[in-house]
Amino acid sequence: MAEKVCTICGKKSGMGVTLVKLRGKYNPTKKSRKYPNLQWVRLASGKRVLACAKCIKRTSKV
Repeated sequence: MAEKVCTICGKKSGMGVTLVKLRGKYNPTKKSRKYPNLQWVRLASGKRVLACAKCIKRTSKV
């Protein structure tokens, strides 16, 4: 399986925490891993790569 990393900018997964406030106190919640929005894109050279949505927007404007 392909690694979940953007080939253009190198963006990869990170840990995210959502704090839930309940009656004035924070409810301890587990950490969850957030993954980048990766899509298959064909570059100008004809090569197919995984790129994040931000890089796709950036390259389409050029």
